[in-house]
Formats: sequence, structure tokens, C-alpha cells
Amino acid sequence: MRLPLSVRPVIAATLVALAAGACTPVRSHQGYIVDADLVNSVQPGVDNRQSVLATLGRPSFTSQFAKDANGGDWYYVARDSRNLAFRNPRAKAQITLQISFDPAGNVTAIRRSGTEQIASVEPSSKTTPTLGKKRGFFEDLFGNIGTVGAPMGGSGGAGGGGGGGRTTP
Repeated sequence: MRLPLSVRPVIAATLVALAAGACTPVRSHQGYIVDADLVNSVQPGVDNRQSVLATLGRPSFTSQFAKDANGGDWYYVARDSRNLAFRNPRAKAQITLQISFDPAGNVTAIRRSGTEQIASVEPSSKTTPTLGKKRGFFEDLFGNIGTVGAPMGGSGGAGGGGGGGRTTP
């Protein structure tokens, strides 16, 4: 069955539109929704933990190494990402708001940063690169023979060491 000549351009245009639609970027927003007026209303020396909580809400996360029993710095993170088709998302914009508190709970500092703080970690291969001696297959396989029960502080290498820790007369 042959299609009429007037239908062929319509079908071709539809296929081109579908193919082009598959390449449109997918945009997403993750994290805190930044309201500039609310963020600018938080002032060091004026606000405390309760007022920041009432103004900005709960933080995205808090620092793990607390300066006091109430927790350390609070972080509000917002990220806008974009990806094409099956690729991994890439951050196009990021705002990190760090609010520091003194032991009494008063705001001492507010810092803002952006995408310059994003670290990209790419795995390099199937093995983890390490510093030091590169060992071959047989050294990995037989390298510990003779070291079981060896005294600590000895040669430390393969095959170094004496017996199993008992003395013979």
C-alpha cells in the first residue's frame, strides 16, 4: 500500500518533531526554594536559631562537627539541574547558604556560595589507585605466605618473619 504524496510530508514532519522532542532538556530543582527577601532578612547579631527556623524553615542539613551541644552550622542548599536524554544531570546553578551560630545560639555569620563548590568525582577504572608499590598478580596471590604470625615491626614485606611466636629450646 502506497501513501498519497500529500500525506508523506506530514508524516515526515511528525517524525522530525518527535525526534527533536526527545532531545529537549529535562530541568529539575532540588532542595531549598530560595526566597531572596527571607534570606536577606536574617542578620548576624540580630537573629538566633529560633528566628532563623521561623523565617527559613528547617535546614537542608546541619554540620556533623558541632561547635556546641545544639549543633553547628546550618546549611540551606538549592540546585537547578539539567540533563539531555539518558545523560547524568549537570548542575546549572546552585546556592548554598551557610549560617553559623555561637554557643548561645545567635547568628554569627552568613555565607553564600554557588557552583564553584561542587566537586566532580569520577571513577577512573575497575581498581582504586593507591600510592606505593604496584604488585603483580602472583605477589597478590602469594604475598602473605610466611607473614602470618610474624612479629610486628619486622621487615613488613612478603616472606619476612619467623615462626608462630613460640620459642623452641
